[in-house]
Amino acid sequence: MNVLRTLVFSIFFYGLSVVLVLLVPLVALLGGDALRSYAMAWVGLMTWSARWILGIRVKIEGEIPKGPVIFAGKHESLFEALELSRLLGSPATVMKRELAQIPLWGWAARRYGVIIVNRTANAAALRSMMKDARVALAQGRSVLIFPEGTRVKPGEAPALRSGFAGLYRMLDLPVVPIAVRSGHVWPKHGIKRPGVITFRFEPLIPPGLPRAEAEARVHAGINALNG
Repeated sequence: MNVLRTLVFSIFFYGLSVVLVLLVPLVALLGGDALRSYAMAWVGLMTWSARWILGIRVKIEGEIPKGPVIFAGKHESLFEALELSRLLGSPATVMKRELAQIPLWGWAARRYGVIIVNRTANAAALRSMMKDARVALAQGRSVLIFPEGTRVKPGEAPALRSGFAGLYRMLDLPVVPIAVRSGHVWPKHGIKRPGVITFRFEPLIPPGLPRAEAEARVHAGINALNG
């Protein structure tokens, strides 16, 4: 049954996504706000399809604070990378440079207003990342980062990448860790299963803490649902 559900979801959602993506260049010409609204409608389609085709529900624990803040999330599946953007009101998501270089996708992502991060983490890369972040903040948007840097399997808790510390220090904003439990129903590869994807918004971490303390508190917060 789960195989059939996954197949139907893939045909329905990804099939419609092809059509919607082809329209992105036209929508992007209308500006960032129009493109963000369009993207959130697409994410809403994913969430609806997940609920009624795959039997995957979303559970939210804690309160989503008003921004602008830095949201730091756990990353176990594609689902939260998209759904958190909808839940958080189109924040500026930190995206690795390789994704921003994909033809059409990268151009649309820049029009949407993402923050490009270069994993070389040199001074020029950090300045570019800060410039993108400040543009987003000037628009009243929060920042969303997945500080472990990549999708991980449930239970894994790698160290945070250096990009988080740079954002935290330079932006001087509070951080909201988001624990996520999604990989058990939405694996990176293979069959999706019915169940609940949980987002837990942990207590706010104030700006200005020493790097080691801030990273330790964020790491503990985003991994609060491990196990």
